[in-house]
Amino acid sequence: MNTEPSRRSLLALATATGALTALPAFTASAAPQRPDNSAPHDSSSHDELWWQAPADEGSMIEQGLPVGNGRLGALASNDPGRELLLVTDATMWTGGLNDMLDTDGQFPYGRDDFGSFTLLARLAVEIPDHDLSAVSGYRRTLDLAQGVITTSYVRSGVTYRRQIFASHPDDVIVLHFSQSGGGRYTGTVTLEGTHGEGSSVSFGAAFPNGLRYGAAVTAYGTGGSVTVRGPDVSFSACEELTVVLSGGTNYAPDAAAHYRDPSLDPERLARTKVRTAARHSADTLLRTHVTDHRALFGQLDVTLGTSSEGQRSLDTWERLRARARDGAPDPELEAQYLQFGRYLMIAGSRGSLPLNLQGLWLDGNDPDWMGDYHTDINLQMNYWMADRTGLSGCFDAFTDYCVDQLPAWTELTRTLFNDPRNRYRNSTGKIAGWTVAISTNIHGGMGWWWHPAGNAWLCNSLWEHYEFTARRSHLEKIYPLLKGACEFWEARLLTMTLPGTSKEVLVADSDWSPEHGPLDAKGITYAQELVRALFGNYCAASAELKKDTAYASIVAGLRKRLYLPQVSPTTGWLEEWMSPDNLGETTHRHLSPLVGLFPGDRIRPDGSTPADIVDGATALLTARGMDSFGWANAWRSLCWARLKNADNAYQLIVNNLRPSTHGSNGTAFNLFDIYEVEQGRGIFQIDANFGTPAAMIEMLLYSRPGHLELLPALPDAWAASGSLVGAGARGGFVVDLRWRDGKPTEARIRSVGGRTTTVAYAGSSRTVTLKPGATATLRDFDR
Repeated sequence: MNTEPSRRSLLALATATGALTALPAFTASAAPQRPDNSAPHDSSSHDELWWQAPADEGSMIEQGLPVGNGRLGALASNDPGRELLLVTDATMWTGGLNDMLDTDGQFPYGRDDFGSFTLLARLAVEIPDHDLSAVSGYRRTLDLAQGVITTSYVRSGVTYRRQIFASHPDDVIVLHFSQSGGGRYTGTVTLEGTHGEGSSVSFGAAFPNGLRYGAAVTAYGTGGSVTVRGPDVSFSACEELTVVLSGGTNYAPDAAAHYRDPSLDPERLARTKVRTAARHSADTLLRTHVTDHRALFGQLDVTLGTSSEGQRSLDTWERLRARARDGAPDPELEAQYLQFGRYLMIAGSRGSLPLNLQGLWLDGNDPDWMGDYHTDINLQMNYWMADRTGLSGCFDAFTDYCVDQLPAWTELTRTLFNDPRNRYRNSTGKIAGWTVAISTNIHGGMGWWWHPAGNAWLCNSLWEHYEFTARRSHLEKIYPLLKGACEFWEARLLTMTLPGTSKEVLVADSDWSPEHGPLDAKGITYAQELVRALFGNYCAASAELKKDTAYASIVAGLRKRLYLPQVSPTTGWLEEWMSPDNLGETTHRHLSPLVGLFPGDRIRPDGSTPADIVDGATALLTARGMDSFGWANAWRSLCWARLKNADNAYQLIVNNLRPSTHGSNGTAFNLFDIYEVEQGRGIFQIDANFGTPAAMIEMLLYSRPGHLELLPALPDAWAASGSLVGAGARGGFVVDLRWRDGKPTEARIRSVGGRTTTVAYAGSSRTVTLKPGATATLRDFDR
């Protein structure tokens, strides 16, 4: 039987879910709004990272500095004599729908069938007489607030300066070279593809999967000449030089068209974009970019205390090393790390696909795990930070991706999930709705093993965004995802009589507790918790939208019958496999059975949850340990913050700030988080760069609809004084918080849709009722 999803079935599903044009593609756009000449773009050391050495071209992923406009990104080397940019586009993927199962009923997982995120191009600006050995006073900075990399150095008495930024309004990457003291620039600009296209001022090609891609570069200068000579752009004796790059693919958010726009010529569009941008001065392009970037970055400010003058005098890498060596808190560096995560979110998640395992940055075409979307923690963790740190708009890429992939996910679930070779198939023989595999790509395809509970976790993340924003339009957009996931679980759940009782409960069919233990356990805690939350969220969505009330009643009934995990009498831990025995690795990286603690809310240390469940969760978290990969440490920190254990939550932040050397777990030279794959070899995996800031916010502000708690896990290192301005809170609020000597001094609560909430601190609480847009200011927390 041919089970290949047809274009007609995908079109019908896409039409039913309204998912034909969710994601903007690489496309022509209207001229951006230009700020007037008085628009400031000043710099502040508060948000500036700096280094005294450029990146080694052989270590770009650990040392290159990232820029991005949400779709188009690059790592920059900042070498005086050879500026190298490794350029990416979020949609630059090999592979396809990947709709033929392996012999075990799971999906193939290779670079050709499933596919891989890859580089778009390499750009090099050669300035032969500016070798690093010939210059002095070298310094490069990343201004987080402006979104600009600046490199400066002195050669023969002349100060040379270059700025690099990726403009969202102009959809280009800009490199501007200037100087003071009578210097000149002479050299070449070379653009080359990374898939055999060679070098040229523009190129276009296509993958075997039909994805077309292209890129183009142009340059202009003052006081000299800029010419095209063969494949290169040459410049001679220029007082200033501006290089403009653009590129992209013909990816389109249309499942029925197999995620392609056949009418789009990426090379031609890239050439148009660089020519259009080059009509403006570098200063105009910079001001346009900075105004756009600051509008997002300025939504949140955080102060965690004051660092010493000695700490401030160190460059960023030496400062990280000193923090690890001396053990002394460096609160300003820790705040910068949080803001670096926000910088990466703005740079990597706007108007295109969501952030994958690599974010938007690569150093080659063979990223580990294909640079994919892992649905058993990593994709979700990438977005825990967005709403909490004033970047709710950056969450939209995640939403649109899920909406956009739903037709393909639904069809693959219908045709393939109950394959008799699939060990996770539904024992009921029924199939409905949709689910995903552990890995997903951008073509509607899946890879590796089926992940039944992945649909619930994705939906719960989408619902939580609604809790932060109270945007009805978002709720309407995600409603088909929530309902389809519930339909899947209605068909999947099994009725079981609890041993030694006559009580019947519903349990999840055979599954794996990611990513360890038996492969065919029923009723795993991970699935039970996620499905319970899914059912509750769906019922709330149905009530809010006044849709499908009869079906919501069915789902509510299923929810009441779900088995809830117990504490093992053998280990004293919350059970992971509906068994008193520990069937996996005690210190495993995943906290799968603790999803009810974080990101869920069923397990609370406030008296609303039975004490034995809280104690069992705490015991399991303790057993998992305090030292793991960066993303695993971030998840641990978030769980300890939920348990109000400030010391443990903070120690895990500190563990992630340890400098990575020789591929070890920790923070690289450029602040990217490094995941130690094996001894001596580490890779960049971006989730910890977002999960760690999320944990820092959770230590300062806990929220759920109807309840805010101030400083639930404030560590001693930040207790002297600090502030958090613009933090999102579930229930539809934004919070400004100030504290001194470990106690809040002022809290301003602004409604973005929320109505009533309690504001708690140290066992006391006050009720605040607001109209949308209104603000309440609270003081005197000692009373």
